[in-house]
Amino acid sequence: MRRFLPLFTSTAALALILPQAACAQMQGPALGLTQQSVAGAYQAPNSIQPETTLSITAQATVKREPDIAYINAGVQAEGDTATEAMESQAEAMTSVFDALETAGVAEKDMQTSNFSLWPRYTYIETKLKDGSSRGEQKLIGYTASNQLTIKVRDLDNLGAMLDSLVKAGGNTFNGLNFALDDNTEVRNEARREAMAQARARADLYAEAAGLRVMRIVTISESGNYSPSPMPMARMEVMASDKANTPMAGGEVGYNATVNVVFELGQ
Repeated sequence: MRRFLPLFTSTAALALILPQAACAQMQGPALGLTQQSVAGAYQAPNSIQPETTLSITAQATVKREPDIAYINAGVQAEGDTATEAMESQAEAMTSVFDALETAGVAEKDMQTSNFSLWPRYTYIETKLKDGSSRGEQKLIGYTASNQLTIKVRDLDNLGAMLDSLVKAGGNTFNGLNFALDDNTEVRNEARREAMAQARARADLYAEAAGLRVMRIVTISESGNYSPSPMPMARMEVMASDKANTPMAGGEVGYNATVNVVFELGQ
């Protein structure tokens, strides 16, 4: 007599490939599972479909009258030798420090931002006997430079201080930036305004689409403050015996940018 092995049913075969934990939960008759129901079992209950979200980027700028200024000034001196160039700039720089102290600038508000020494060359062309020429570089001296970044708290006397720097021997000027000494609150105000703009725009888009804002999914922030250097008069003019160089601080702006993803729904 022949004996036949029982055949596996499709339901049993499915049980073999399902995870062990899932098999333990199956009781009673085998359930008919479709590909869609299996996929749904692994979907997070709080997942958000991309088509229900709205991404908004909003920016706000808050302006205030500055209460401090940063200047970059210093001394550049030349000499036939490196030693002579260094000694010349050191002598002039000492006078600049004295002028800053007289103007009431504290030591903590002065910082060396650049110090350099480099050779200077000239190009000489020599005629040869065959009528051709040969060019070569010739060392003619050295240049020493010492630059300071100075934080000025007394803006009313900013022009007078710059004039005193020039008279003391300062002959280089690389920029002037105005700012707020404490910008915490103005930055927070810009953040609040940017967030309010983002929410208002989200409500507008949601209403236009027949939906409403359900919640905020993510918030990210970016922002910067980049003051632009203020053009100044030539140093020779500032060193004249006329009235102090006039200064105008105007306003400084602090930016905040937020990127917000909202969930929309019925």
